[in-house]
Amino acid sequence: MYMAAKRTRTVGRQGYTGAAGQMYVYGNAVPKQEPRQRPERNPERPKKKVSRQVQKNRRKALCMSPGYVVFLSAAAILVLVICVNYVKLQSRMTGYSKNIASLQGELANMREENHTKYNAVMDSVNLDEVREKAQKDLGMVYASPEQVVTYSRPSADYVKQYENIPEDGVLAQSDKN
Repeated sequence: MYMAAKRTRTVGRQGYTGAAGQMYVYGNAVPKQEPRQRPERNPERPKKKVSRQVQKNRRKALCMSPGYVVFLSAAAILVLVICVNYVKLQSRMTGYSKNIASLQGELANMREENHTKYNAVMDSVNLDEVREKAQKDLGMVYASPEQVVTYSRPSADYVKQYENIPEDGVLAQSDKN
């Protein structure tokens, strides 16, 4: 299948010319191609006369005014400064990201170490042992029901005890019930 091919006839052979102008020939005898001749340009073509105003406009278009040069220079310097600052900012952000990653790894290691030590301390403390030691060696006993005084909690989350708890169990009256 030949895409965009058109049929041409050659002397004694049948071939196809492709889109690029190349000729496909079937068989084992390929004819020599003659070089294509380009049409010669006419070197003696008359030049058109250009008016003085057109020549002046062309020269003016090729020149740049000092104001335009200053503007372009300022714009180029501004773009350069912005690019340098952007690269610095990107570099700083990369450094911060690496620093954050290392600090997060350090924090994870510290948390793991803290958790391990906490578990070791909690495993080393036996509350039954503490109770026995308090009762036997230090002579401590549980409070009897007569010694327990209940009180109503004031509106605050905590209580500072400066005096003994009153017999009626009320420490302070609050506006909110």
